[in-house]
Amino acid sequence: MKTGRPIFAVAPMIDWTDRHCRYFHRQISRNALLYTEMVVADAIIHGPRERLLSFDAAEHPVALQLGGSDPDKLVKAVEIAAPYGYDEINLNVGCPSDRVQSGTFGACLMLTPETVAACIKAMKAVSAVPVTVKCRIGVDEQDPEVALPELLDRVLDAGADAVWIHARKAWLKGLSPKENREIPPLDYDIVYRMKQARPDVFVGINGGIQTLDAAAEHLRHVDGVMLGRAAYQNAAVLADVDQRFFGAPEAEIDWNALRDRMMAYADRHIAGGGRLQQVARHMVGLFTGLPGARRYRQILSTDAVKTGAGPEVIAAAFAAVDFSGAKEAVSA
Repeated sequence: MKTGRPIFAVAPMIDWTDRHCRYFHRQISRNALLYTEMVVADAIIHGPRERLLSFDAAEHPVALQLGGSDPDKLVKAVEIAAPYGYDEINLNVGCPSDRVQSGTFGACLMLTPETVAACIKAMKAVSAVPVTVKCRIGVDEQDPEVALPELLDRVLDAGADAVWIHARKAWLKGLSPKENREIPPLDYDIVYRMKQARPDVFVGINGGIQTLDAAAEHLRHVDGVMLGRAAYQNAAVLADVDQRFFGAPEAEIDWNALRDRMMAYADRHIAGGGRLQQVARHMVGLFTGLPGARRYRQILSTDAVKTGAGPEVIAAAFAAVDFSGAKEAVSA
């Protein structure tokens, strides 16, 4: 990950950015960097590795986000993940959920930057791909002007290749994970200042970014930008990413081709023992704002969960949409 080369990414989101979500997003943008949901190092070591780590080759570039605070376990997880061919390994230092706190990782690691540095140093020693950090600007009563630069300096000294900063504090007590995404105020300026102080370091920004126009504005100050729920809840926003941020020729997305690719993917998944709903649930928000979008959502939400549901449900849902204003809706 290099400065001067802007990166647009879809943020890691627990229970959302699984392999089916990433495959779907990749059909809309060829270049956006995609992240797995956080996978705990212990789960990789002791759990179903193939289910946790395997992905379709079409997903590249794709990064694996790990959760953990034990350098030895993280090293083992990186070694186990290596044959799967991820393009980046990211350490989660930002998730505020109770189950993450109980494992002493995620956002609570902001309180122990020396631990994060030890983890990064150990992971770098065994990783053939970039090792990065995704953090908050601080937690609880921390002063972000002190806590954030200390964390950054430590992890960069340990060899981190990039830092992604969610521009909010996390409150470990008193706020739910959902509230932690909405209530603590955004402070984009402090992220900009971290970049200004470290011009040779890749610094990316995350948090509350809703549109590609807003993403473009952030890229005037930092190297990378992540959209999270805005990209998930209306995936059509990704249709302009390649042209705006990666220099691809301007082109309208072929919705029929997208439909056919997702039907073929769903068919393969079902043939392997999966269920249509596992794929279709990530597609529900695709046509927000278009005529027929409500019926599209209804079909995917109700018919895809039925026993024996197949790819024809996707075809029926797409048939309900009026695509005549799709370009304007995507660009809005």
